[in-house]
Amino acid sequence: MSGSRTEDINAPVTVWAEDPAIPGFLRRCAETPAVRRLRDVGMNCGCEYTSFARFRGLAPYSRFDHSMGVALIVWRFTRDPAQSVAGLLHDIATPVFAHVVDFMNGDYLTQESTEAGTEEIIRRSPELGRCLRDLGLTVADVSDYHRYPIADNDAPRLSADRLEYTLGNAVRYGFCTEEQARRFFEDLTVGTDGEGRDELVFRDRETAEAFAMTALRCSAVYVSDEDRYAMQILSELLRYALDIGVLTPRDLHTTEPEVIAALLRDGRTAARWRDFRSMARIRRADSPGPDGEWRRVRAKKRYIDPSVTGMGRVSRLCPAYGEKLAGFLGESQDVWLCADR
Repeated sequence: MSGSRTEDINAPVTVWAEDPAIPGFLRRCAETPAVRRLRDVGMNCGCEYTSFARFRGLAPYSRFDHSMGVALIVWRFTRDPAQSVAGLLHDIATPVFAHVVDFMNGDYLTQESTEAGTEEIIRRSPELGRCLRDLGLTVADVSDYHRYPIADNDAPRLSADRLEYTLGNAVRYGFCTEEQARRFFEDLTVGTDGEGRDELVFRDRETAEAFAMTALRCSAVYVSDEDRYAMQILSELLRYALDIGVLTPRDLHTTEPEVIAALLRDGRTAARWRDFRSMARIRRADSPGPDGEWRRVRAKKRYIDPSVTGMGRVSRLCPAYGEKLAGFLGESQDVWLCADR
């Protein structure tokens, strides 16, 4: 599992850095310690460390992989260094286990509390400072990717960020093949919504519908019982570790192998970490049962309703998808959950 990685973030990048399709300026920015830390922060928010069938044995997928993917997608569609670097740096403030820390902060419905600090991290990095100066860019140009609609936009529109993690997860979850993901990607172009805002849109209706259905399967995983419960329990473990001094707030901005090692050095947190990892099945109930750690957990619903050039959104073009999307958005999370080992 990706959780077993102990890669030295100061080791030289080799394979991806030699890819001629990656612009040199992105390689330079990605080689900085502040960005390379993300190689040991996972995309599945700690769920990949559990024994749930959906997450057990997932192919490694890091915030670094995601960030580079976002940057390359933005570069393909804009050819703008500022927007591409903003895409690369958009997760630079992400803590270990990513949105688990949002749960710890009580921000489980918007999951944006961990975005704070991006600008400060960029300013503190002399390596990134040199990269930006060489490109003629300022910190303000790259510290907020929300200003660039191809990099990021509001749901249900499709952006580079939403596209990258959808395709990355869809392949790893087995919802589509790499070839199918490639076909989805190759059909995209830049269009505008009804208010003139840029977004990524599909040329072909059938391709858009197939992508939308695949993306909705991913959306269901992101708020599945297993996902929600695992993030809540891990957030409680992190809070406990902070409260008893096993971890400090600064530790949350190191790497997952480092934090796991710290948890394992203390018997109290080691036992809870092993218990977390052993979770394998979820029980559901209308009220808490007499045994186990019951939690009622709500979480942000991520979704996409992509557009087809000149035709509109898939939910209108494909009633079956519109019904499935409405059902997903209307699904209640008011259920009590407990994990069996």
